[in-house]
Amino acid sequence: IPGYGDSPPVEMVVTAQGRRTFLDHVLQELGMQRPVLVSPSMSGRFALPFLLAHGDRLAGFVPIAPVGTKDYTAEQYQGVQTPTLILYGDRDTRLAPQALQNLQHLPEHRVAVLPGAGHACYLDKPEDFHRALLGFLRQLK
Repeated sequence: IPGYGDSPPVEMVVTAQGRRTFLDHVLQELGMQRPVLVSPSMSGRFALPFLLAHGDRLAGFVPIAPVGTKDYTAEQYQGVQTPTLILYGDRDTRLAPQALQNLQHLPEHRVAVLPGAGHACYLDKPEDFHRALLGFLRQLK
């Protein structure tokens, strides 16, 4: 993610609009048509602004305890029709409950909880993660 970890700071990603535009450019450059956007942790700062502005351009959304869910209102989430799989580990007791509380306002959502997994549930329980993700992908139109 630009501007996080060891990556150099990028002026464009300072604002939510800039992060949304950045993600839009990435998807355009990759030539992706209606992708499923998987958004763990810090990537929520990019994925959520994009979802709220351009959710109709996504086939699906898979938030995994993303950061930034409290920045938006229930009404904003209720306007998104993108099929969503809210996915998290039951040992993530800090960020996951907050994300669930906010993301449950998305009208087309379902929830998958991975027992025994923490914040990086895809690393803690990769088989369970892939089973949940593939199940969600199979039911998308």
